[in-house]
Amino acid sequence: MSDIILPGDPPIPLILRRSGRARRISLRVSQLDGRVTLTLPPRVSEREAVRFAKEKQAWIRRHLAARAEDVTVQPGIVLPIGGQPHEVVAGAGRRVVIENGRAAVPGDPAQAGKRLAAHLRTIARDRLSAASDDYAARLGRPYSAITLRDTRSRWGSCSSEGRLMYSWRLILAPPEVLDYVAAHEVAHLAEMNHSSTFWDGVRRIYGEYEAPRRWLRQNGGELHRYRFCCVITKGLTPLYFVITKTHASAATPH
Repeated sequence: MSDIILPGDPPIPLILRRSGRARRISLRVSQLDGRVTLTLPPRVSEREAVRFAKEKQAWIRRHLAARAEDVTVQPGIVLPIGGQPHEVVAGAGRRVVIENGRAAVPGDPAQAGKRLAAHLRTIARDRLSAASDDYAARLGRPYSAITLRDTRSRWGSCSSEGRLMYSWRLILAPPEVLDYVAAHEVAHLAEMNHSSTFWDGVRRIYGEYEAPRRWLRQNGGELHRYRFCCVITKGLTPLYFVITKTHASAATPH
């Protein structure tokens, strides 16, 4: 299907996608990269879908305007690490040093984002491994492996084989948020669902989880604003706003 441009200032490119599962026309505005996707059910014409998008143009522009600008990680910018602001500065020596509100990155400034991301991934792996070990011991269920990725729509997952996956960007969030996500995924080792029994398990191994869960829902999208240049992001569907012919809603990671 050919993509469409909605006229205006600025023009809005629409990514057209036909889905066999869709029951109605829907629009999605990604809060991570600003892409606007128009999804069509099998028997709906492209003309009708575009007419719907034009009718909702004000809604699209409102959500695009509310989207924060991306931040390229380089010397001079301020980046949250452990929930606290840190200024990225040029460093001396051979190691990245994070202390006293600064992240000192040696070497070529053009590679600062890539090098800092590699360092943060190492810290994230250490902290998430330690947290997972702790919560798995409390739960009495072992996990089989831990993988770190740069996923877009979820902060973690647990497979039926006991493999835990986390977004390394959790290292940017406050420590209690990182710990909550670890507890959440470890709890899935016992309950592969989100039943009341599951949430009781999260509370048993972590404690009261409402505050960090709320922080993640309200602020998690901000952690994806930071572009570490050469870091490749893998992932699923971004955090987005969606509108259909019947209602609008916001979709967020669990």
